[in-house]
Amino acid sequence: MLSTLLSAGLAGIDGFLVSVECDAQERMSDFEIVGLPDTAVKEAKERVRTAALNSGYRFPALSLTVNLAPADRKKEGSGFDVAILAGILRCAGIIHQQVDLSRVCLVGELSLSGQIRGVRGALSMCVAARDAGLTEIFVPAENAKEAAAVAGVRVYPLTTMRALVAHLNGEEFIQPMVADLSAFSEAVLHSTLDFADVRGQAMAKRAMEIAAAGGHNILLIGPPGTGKSMLAKRLPTILPPLSFDEAVETTKVHSVSGTLPPDTSLLAARPFRSPHHTMSAVSLVGGGVNPTPGEVSLAHNGVLFLDELPEFPKTVTDTLRQPLEDRRVTITRASGRVTFPCSFMLVGAMNPCRCGYFGHPTRPCTCSPQEVRRYVSRISGPLLDRIDIEVELPSLSFDEISAKNDRAETSATIRERVVKARAFAAARMRGEAGVFCNAQLDAAGIRRYCVADEAATALLRGAFDRMGLSARGYDRIMRVARTIADLAESEIIRTPHIAEAIQLRSLDKKYWN
Repeated sequence: MLSTLLSAGLAGIDGFLVSVECDAQERMSDFEIVGLPDTAVKEAKERVRTAALNSGYRFPALSLTVNLAPADRKKEGSGFDVAILAGILRCAGIIHQQVDLSRVCLVGELSLSGQIRGVRGALSMCVAARDAGLTEIFVPAENAKEAAAVAGVRVYPLTTMRALVAHLNGEEFIQPMVADLSAFSEAVLHSTLDFADVRGQAMAKRAMEIAAAGGHNILLIGPPGTGKSMLAKRLPTILPPLSFDEAVETTKVHSVSGTLPPDTSLLAARPFRSPHHTMSAVSLVGGGVNPTPGEVSLAHNGVLFLDELPEFPKTVTDTLRQPLEDRRVTITRASGRVTFPCSFMLVGAMNPCRCGYFGHPTRPCTCSPQEVRRYVSRISGPLLDRIDIEVELPSLSFDEISAKNDRAETSATIRERVVKARAFAAARMRGEAGVFCNAQLDAAGIRRYCVADEAATALLRGAFDRMGLSARGYDRIMRVARTIADLAESEIIRTPHIAEAIQLRSLDKKYWN
C-alpha cells in the first residue's frame, strides 16, 4: 500500500516542499528511509517507531520504505518526523484512507512520548506551502504564531500525534491559529532606549541621523566614555519602522537560525547585533557543514555594531567586503550552495589608539606615533572604502555631563525627520529596482540623482584635489551629500550639503593619511 503526504524542508532561509512517499508491503519487517536524508532524518526511524507505540498505536510489522522526494535534494533536520509517521499510520489504516491530504503540509519533530516539538524555519516552510497552493499546514504549537503570520493558509498548532490523528479522522478538530498582527503594529516603535539619554555629542548625533536617513555605514572614533556604544545602541530607534515584508524576511532568518524568541509571531524591531571581537569569520558571515546564517544575516534590515573595531582580526573584518557590496552572502559546500540576505547598516567604534587617549585634551597618550599608526592600520583600506561617514567624538566636560537634558531631542523626533527624508528619496528613486536608500546608489544612480549646483561642484572639486580623493571617495561624498539634501527636502545638492559631507570624511587624512 502506498501513501503520499507533503512536508517541507529548508534551503538557506527559504522552504521547499518535500513529498513523503510511504510504501508498506507484507514482507519481512523492515524500515528504510531514502531520498538523500542526513543523520537527523535517518534517526527518525527510532523516534517514529517509539512515538507510535507510546501514542497507543500498533506499529505495523511490515516492510516500510519511505522516500523523500525530490530524491536528489539533501534533506536535513527532524521536521519530517510527523509526516513520516502520518504516512505509516495511513498505510496501516489508522488514519482513514479517504481523508484528502493533497493540499495539507505536515511539519514537526516527534518526541518518544508522541509529543510534537518545535522546529527551525517554520515561517519559511509555511511560505513555501502557501506558494505551492496548499491550504493547510500543521506545525508544532510553539511555531504556530510565526507560521500564522503568513496569509492565505490555515495554520493548525500540534501538541501530540494523537491530536493530529483525531483531527484528520474527523473525531476532534484542532482550532487554527490566528495571528494577532495588531500586536506587531503596536510593538514597532516601542523601545526603552532613547537618543535623549546621550549627553552632548551634537555632531555625532547629527552624523547618526544622516546615516539613518541614507542607510550609510558609519565609524565612530573617540576615547573611552564618550558615548560611542550608547549612540550605536540607539541607532535602531531612529530608523524607519520595519515594513511587513521586511519583518517577514527578518523573522525567517532568525527562525532558521533558532534565535527567534518563543511565542513570537513577527520581529517588530530592527535587529541590533553586537558580536565580540574574538568571533571567527564563519560566525560573522555564516557557514558550517550545514550552513547557517552568521551575524551579518542576523543583522539583516537592522544594525551590525562592531565595537573596538581594530581588535577584530583583519581576516575576519575583511570578510565583510562582499556582504557590504552585494547585501547577500553565498556559501558553497560540497552538498550545495545557499544564499542568505544581509542588508544591514555597519556601525564601527574604535579608540584613536591602543591606550585610547591620542589627542585627548587633558589625559596624556602613552602610545608612540608608530604604535598609533600600527593600531589604526588594523582597519584595512578596502573596509574603510565601504564606510561613508566618519565622526570623532570629543571628551565631555563636567558641565556637559552634569547639564540637564530637558531640551535634548528624543528618538521619536529624530525618526520623524529620517522617515520624511527616506520618503523624499523613495519618491525620486521609485523606478530603481532594489534601491531603497541613498547608500545603495551605484555609479549610474549617482550621476542620475546626485545633481549639484555650480558652487557645490566647485567646492567638491577643490576638496577632491586637496584631499587626494579617489573615485570611490568622490562617490561616498556625493551619496552622503544627497542624503543631507534629502533631510533639507532639496532636489539639488547645494554648497552646505557638500561642505557637511566633506566634513564627515575628514578623518581619513588625520588617522590614515
